[in-house]
Amino acid sequence: MSDARTVGFFTDTSLCIGCKACQVACKQWNELPGALELAGFDPRRGYDATGALSASSWRHVAFVEDVAPGGEPRWSFHSDVCKHCEKAPCLEACPTRAIVRTEFGSVLVRAGVCNGCAYCTAACPFGVIGRSEKVGVAQKCTFCVDRLGQAMEPACAKACPTDSILFGPLGELRARADTRARALRARGQDARLYGCEASEAMGGLHAMSLLAGAPERYGLPSKPERPADRLAADLLRATLTAAGLVVALATWFA
Repeated sequence: MSDARTVGFFTDTSLCIGCKACQVACKQWNELPGALELAGFDPRRGYDATGALSASSWRHVAFVEDVAPGGEPRWSFHSDVCKHCEKAPCLEACPTRAIVRTEFGSVLVRAGVCNGCAYCTAACPFGVIGRSEKVGVAQKCTFCVDRLGQAMEPACAKACPTDSILFGPLGELRARADTRARALRARGQDARLYGCEASEAMGGLHAMSLLAGAPERYGLPSKPERPADRLAADLLRATLTAAGLVVALATWFA
């Protein structure tokens, strides 16, 4: 989308300190459970209290531990969120049209229309959207669309103390992401952009990231796929197979 109102996120892992302020702000603004559980160390999950994106966690800070050459542990962090894909699989899979594209370019689940079938959760290649057992409908990041309507930025971006999460016009963010990646590479750092360019599968993401390593390191698929594309390929193979059988049978009878 090229409309001037189309906005997005750019998350820079090189600036993230793992404070989880974005997660807390998201939960508080959207009245999601578990804000107090984010603080401190969990013996089961370490510092990562939520583990992944879900119906009750619309922002998730991944804690990635590496071992430095000297043997010392080294941490990097990535605040993940719904990608609001240009070709959104969840929107395509929804049978009730509960999932729509807003005037800001974001993908929104309308709770009053959702029937809780969870087709969208199976369709999402990023594992973003989940079905809430409490309210019985799918839930995920809304881009804080209620805040946007009041000319306010999303709660997560507002709360970030290091400006690791930027929110604004999509075109401007893509340009800033490219400039930042070039600067880090010039210093000899690993800086890879994720979702900044349109792909054949997803058509581009409205939530982009700068990563210090491969996407899989942060739990992201390197080549996300839409179920609709896989279905089309499977249908083509089935058609060709059927055509081959018809030709073979015709040849045999002849």
